[in-house]
Amino acid sequence: MGHAEADLAQMLDTGPFHLALRAALAVRGLPLQRVQHHLAHRGIKVGVTSLSYWQQGARRPQRPESLRAVRALEDVLGLPGNSLVRLLHKDDVDDGCAERERSSKGAHPSGAVKRLVAGLGYPVDGGLHTVGHHERVRVGTQRQLLGRDSQHVVRAHGHGVDRYLAVHHGAPGCDPAAVQVNALEDCRTGRVRRDRASGIVVAELLFDRRLGAGETYVFGYGFEDGTGGPSTEYTQAFGFAGGQYTLQVRFDDGTPLPVRCHRFSEGTTGAPRGPRTALTLSRRHRTVHIVEQRVRPGVLGIGWDWV
Repeated sequence: MGHAEADLAQMLDTGPFHLALRAALAVRGLPLQRVQHHLAHRGIKVGVTSLSYWQQGARRPQRPESLRAVRALEDVLGLPGNSLVRLLHKDDVDDGCAERERSSKGAHPSGAVKRLVAGLGYPVDGGLHTVGHHERVRVGTQRQLLGRDSQHVVRAHGHGVDRYLAVHHGAPGCDPAAVQVNALEDCRTGRVRRDRASGIVVAELLFDRRLGAGETYVFGYGFEDGTGGPSTEYTQAFGFAGGQYTLQVRFDDGTPLPVRCHRFSEGTTGAPRGPRTALTLSRRHRTVHIVEQRVRPGVLGIGWDWV
């Protein structure tokens, strides 16, 4: 199996729908006009504009005639039966940036994120797929979120992508005006937007070059915070499926260690949480971590109890 076919197989397994459709079109080498022609021969009328919106993630096929077209697309593109339809049912995409990050309890303020992202003119998925993401979070002596650093590996699924959008959501009481954005490796800071009411900071991280479709890029960035109150959890919300995600939380020297730590997840942002899973805290290194091999849309996090 070639590299492109392997990527397509992964997309059909993990989704989301629009990335899987885009990968299939690229691997088969079919322009949208040709796809429309094949569908018309099967008695299905779909405009090129609709097909384009579907592969961009700007719209999702939902009406019965659209779902019929998706089933026909599986045949036209030589895909396993029900592979695209399954992804439509599985995906629960929250429009906005590709990955939303937060670190406080309660519902994620997606309205504020959407406003800030829209003001930067970003597409729904940012044009990037996460291959791997290692995130290190630091908790200070006052039990506050001091900051976090990320090592990120992404793959472009379109031509000309040259930036990534990172979102930081501080703990309750966070002052976003005082949060510092750090471009640590192979990127530089672009536009930064802040929302005081929600404690959110949205930052562009600019690459050194434009990526071609299928190209990977490795970069590092971070946020220095320390402005909020005591933290009892850190969560990462994913709008789309991706590769491996590692979250490591370190409690600084002098910080009383939590009495227990646990992993939790949500199927979608704001959905009821699943069962907690106890985690082992390394008292010598003062760290706790989780590793998710293939992330799916939803929320992952680590929580801890101080007493």
